[in-house]
Amino acid sequence: MTHPDTGADTPPPMPESPSEPAPPEAAPSLDEGTTAPPAGLWDKMKADPQYAPEHLALEAVRRLGPEAHEWLMRIRAERPGVPPDALADIAAKKFVNLARLSGAVSGATGIAGAVLDVGVLAWNQARMVLHIAAAYGVDPRDPERATDLLVLQKVHKIAETARLALGVAAGRERAGTLLRGSGTPMHRVLVKLGVKLAQMAGIRAAKRIFAKIVPGAAIILGTWANSSATTDLANRTRELYRPRATYWQTPQIPGPRETS
Repeated sequence: MTHPDTGADTPPPMPESPSEPAPPEAAPSLDEGTTAPPAGLWDKMKADPQYAPEHLALEAVRRLGPEAHEWLMRIRAERPGVPPDALADIAAKKFVNLARLSGAVSGATGIAGAVLDVGVLAWNQARMVLHIAAAYGVDPRDPERATDLLVLQKVHKIAETARLALGVAAGRERAGTLLRGSGTPMHRVLVKLGVKLAQMAGIRAAKRIFAKIVPGAAIILGTWANSSATTDLANRTRELYRPRATYWQTPQIPGPRETS
């Protein structure tokens, strides 16, 4: 066969084999790279830092729930025999590695850099939780996952309190224009936002939260804190969702949601 542009001989295309199973050593994949909270979410959290974890949880389910659902559907189509525990392990390993990476490569410095890092960490932790939920057949698009996120990340101790806080955050989100332009100095806003997001991401000590302010400490401390917190969260998430699996070998999740 001759290439139409170069005139060079090229081998014929290989025939597709959609029914051919994946090789045994192939592992289901996740999209590469860390993701950051969208700009609109940062605006909400800066305008209302007290409820930053709730805003993040609501937005994560809206944006990342469908991603986790599509991941499971793709893997189930390719390799229907993979057990839920194996899928959960794949998601946990992937996002722990991403957490470790996100703690080492950000170039931002000072308080703004610390807030950025911990926001990216909390967002990717939410992404991990939703993928593990999907692995066990729990619908990651269900609004109740936002409640699970806040309890798993120890923002709230019980589901009822988390639901109440989510309702408050949703109401304040709708009234967002009233929350902006309060005149609060941005430094104070960033400090409060950083503390709330760090609470959500599982980083308790102030020296870990703001390690980027100390030259030379950020990479080592940020990498350790991120991976450790994310590993602990993955273990709690498995414990929550494993008993909920409806079908152990092939958990089923409803198809695309209808919009009214």
